[in-house]
Amino acid sequence: MTCPHANNQACETSAVCPVKVYLANLAVLNAKLHNLHWNVVGRAFIQVHEYTEGLYDELFEQFDAVAEAMKMRGGFPPVRLSEFLKIATVEELDARDFSVSEVLQIVTEDVLKMQALAKEIREGADKMGDYLLTAQFDGYLESYAKRVWFLKAMQKDCCCGGEEQSCNCHH
Repeated sequence: MTCPHANNQACETSAVCPVKVYLANLAVLNAKLHNLHWNVVGRAFIQVHEYTEGLYDELFEQFDAVAEAMKMRGGFPPVRLSEFLKIATVEELDARDFSVSEVLQIVTEDVLKMQALAKEIREGADKMGDYLLTAQFDGYLESYAKRVWFLKAMQKDCCCGGEEQSCNCHH
């Protein structure tokens, strides 16, 4: 597989290949976002419930497209859940009730992490002249920029901007 990484041979066989990490993160995020979607509580439940559903649907489409990009370049995407968990930089969450502000904060952190990784992959692909992968990740970066804007705007509907657990808003 041609990987947008300085050492392509090592990248093919290594779990540290940014594209493999990205795919693993998408797999973990699928479960994590479902957890948050099912377990969010608070006055803005419906909006956050619907938002997380839209996000996991979008990221699942990316999951398939990124795996196919790996196959198109002669590689094998990771497929085992254990491998995803070993490679991923996004962490799982146990099931419990999550306040609206918690969900928005968790999702914002993960979206920013994915945005940074997508930028790294896009820049590596561009340096290698892999214009299809560059374009693919340009699209992801555009989506993440909009998602960050939405998430930050949603957190401002509270008197504390979603920062304080002690206020009487939707926490």
